[in-house]
Amino acid sequence: MKWRFDDLLTFLDVMETGSITASAARLNLSKSVVSKRISDLEGALGIELFQRSPRRLLASDHARDFVERIRPLVREIVEAAETVGERHSGIRGSLRIAAPMSFGTLYLGRMIADFARQYPDVEIAVEFEDRMIDLVRDGYDVGIRIGILKDSSLIARKLCTDARMICCSPDFAAGNGVPNTLEELSSFACIDYSNVNTSQLWQFENPASSTEPISVAMRGRIVANNGEAMRDMAIAGLGLVLLPMFIAAEALRAGTLIPVLPDAKPLPYNIYAVYPPTRHVSAKVRAFIDHLVRHIGDPPIWQLEPFKVFGR
Repeated sequence: MKWRFDDLLTFLDVMETGSITASAARLNLSKSVVSKRISDLEGALGIELFQRSPRRLLASDHARDFVERIRPLVREIVEAAETVGERHSGIRGSLRIAAPMSFGTLYLGRMIADFARQYPDVEIAVEFEDRMIDLVRDGYDVGIRIGILKDSSLIARKLCTDARMICCSPDFAAGNGVPNTLEELSSFACIDYSNVNTSQLWQFENPASSTEPISVAMRGRIVANNGEAMRDMAIAGLGLVLLPMFIAAEALRAGTLIPVLPDAKPLPYNIYAVYPPTRHVSAKVRAFIDHLVRHIGDPPIWQLEPFKVFGR
């Protein structure tokens, strides 16, 4: 028996979702078709890829080894086919995008909608998630990363640099005062971000060294894994918060947050579009990243005019 390419694609999807049912729904196929494709592939290869039970599907060692070897090969084949098709009939195909939740809901969603209107032959799937997603393993075409790039295997294009700002509510400032120096900062209540180590979050430019930033040891009573939740906690008067401007901008405009220590310079965040390494970058990925660069602008669209600083 010969294996079929559709069987490989279905196998990759099942490995990603971990479920026949989930893959059937995502591929718009019946569960019986997905199950038969997996069985046919097992027959063609002469190995068991999954251990089946009524409640779970467990990938075998063969499956885990096989998926690591074929995933980049299948990606190359799909991208090569799409590239040839794009040269003949324009930008088309599927585009899977992963991005952080707050950046996605505040700005990226509208940019994606505009891109979808411009390219009606592109099928788009978007996932907004603050946890780090493995683009290669999970089958994404492009992702948005904010801050330090930890996966050096990805190809990155910088979209912009976003300043960060310490903020608090006017009521918090009136009731508690605000720090006048970085040395005073750690004595104030703060709201922390659980996805980044505190010592890495509260980092500032060091006038004495361009390579060794100043880290402030903060201890927050409240920790959240989402920037908008942190912003809302700060608006409620629960402490100082250090936010990128794309999250803080509207609250600063509205006056529900005010800048603190404006002369301090938190290390800025770079915002990148990243995609898996490939010899043939598809036209849809290039078009999407170019679209983001145009819409974000330089400086970024959320950049603000100077604010009134508490006590000045």
